[in-house]
Amino acid sequence: MNVLLFEDQLELAHQIRCELADYGYRVTWVRQLTGALSQLEGDGIDLVLLDMGVADDAGQQLLQHLRRDWPKTPALCVTTLDRLDDGRHFGADAGAAHDFLLKPFAPAELRARIRALTCRSCGVDPERLDLRGLSLHLGAQRASIDGRPLELSRSEYLLLSALATRADRVQTRRVLEEQIGSSVVGRASNVLDVQISKLRKKLGEGYVRTVRNVGYVIDRRQAL
Repeated sequence: MNVLLFEDQLELAHQIRCELADYGYRVTWVRQLTGALSQLEGDGIDLVLLDMGVADDAGQQLLQHLRRDWPKTPALCVTTLDRLDDGRHFGADAGAAHDFLLKPFAPAELRARIRALTCRSCGVDPERLDLRGLSLHLGAQRASIDGRPLELSRSEYLLLSALATRADRVQTRRVLEEQIGSSVVGRASNVLDVQISKLRKKLGEGYVRTVRNVGYVIDRRQAL
């Protein structure tokens, strides 16, 4: 997925880019309105992540352009509490701002909002995922396979959710270890391997594939 990041704070932009890149997003960062419009004209942007606090109200100007020229492109607006009411009002008028995220925010919340926005824009239920007989009800944190409920520990569910929601994209060991909150990460730790082994036993063969020296992946289509 291609995300256009419109942010003029260097440190925050760097943090967001690194966080999203770890989860397979391709992030193009721009600091000026002209650069944002130029990227949008290329017709390769799936979502716009913009800071409403960019100088000279450039964030609001970008929303106006989205309404007029790219009405189907979802936008996630980052704002502060003192600007939230104005931002919501303007976003509703502009018709392009589909959601708002308050500063400061957790990386997991950012990813969840992005996924929900892109699912809604494609007409997909963001709370449900179906993949090769595997069903995840993300809101209720339940999973089933071929209609059979799966009894999963919290760590197993978090791993399954991380892999299934990013199917076909290899998830590194570091990312997955952070997902389950492992206090010991790196090659010396076997916490992740133990959890993956337990998850595989419950899912059956052919779901979780190991990518040597990198991590794990669930493929949308089963390998022959």
